[in-house]
Amino acid sequence: MKYHPDEWKARVQLAACYRAFDLLGWTEMIYNHITVRLPETVAGSRKLYLINPFGLHYSEVTASNLVKIDTQGEKQDDNPWPVNPAGFTVHSAIHEAIPDAHCVMHTHTTTGLAVACTKTGLAQNNFYSAQLHDMVAYHDFEGITIHADEAPRLVKNIGDKPLAILRNHGLLAWAPTLPLAFTRLWTLQRACDIQVAQAALGPAIEVSEAVARKTTHDSFQFDLQFGGGQDVFDAMTRLVDRRDDSYRQ
Repeated sequence: MKYHPDEWKARVQLAACYRAFDLLGWTEMIYNHITVRLPETVAGSRKLYLINPFGLHYSEVTASNLVKIDTQGEKQDDNPWPVNPAGFTVHSAIHEAIPDAHCVMHTHTTTGLAVACTKTGLAQNNFYSAQLHDMVAYHDFEGITIHADEAPRLVKNIGDKPLAILRNHGLLAWAPTLPLAFTRLWTLQRACDIQVAQAALGPAIEVSEAVARKTTHDSFQFDLQFGGGQDVFDAMTRLVDRRDDSYRQ
């Protein structure tokens, strides 16, 4: 094998995640990104991460065609596929500034973007949003994220929040593991789904801050001592495998 075992493990897991996004309908043609920072056993003191080949649909991503790049977006292997500038501008800024940002995910789902377009943002009125009390940051829209000068403002607005709603743009999640980032993003996505559906029915029943704080505290799915979403991601991987396991190539 041409890859270090730890790099290959990261590649297979990330490729599975791209296929899981496709299965869930979280794709945006060839756009958007999920990135993973490679461990020190692979990168040493350098900061390297894996990103999807620009031009491939998520359903076409495999472990071997993922592109290895540095924080400047420069390819570190002989992969023939290009890299989307918007991918490393946002993602590398978060990987660089937040030590625990091993994995960064960004989506443009319909309901996620719809909530991102509202002035009030995420509503504290459903089972899922109640599990995200004080976990969601906001960043104002500045256009297509290809300009490096936006990165410091994005990082400042995210602060220590593991989730972000990019206003007029979409959703973002980061975490020290890919399964945890996935589970956090799934919860935010479900909160947006419910919020958009509920909005058509009239005024909502608000969840009090005290109850939301308690609900977030009791939501063990984000706790690393209970797996930090590993079981959820494993279940999604099994679904992907039954559908098409070519991502392992």
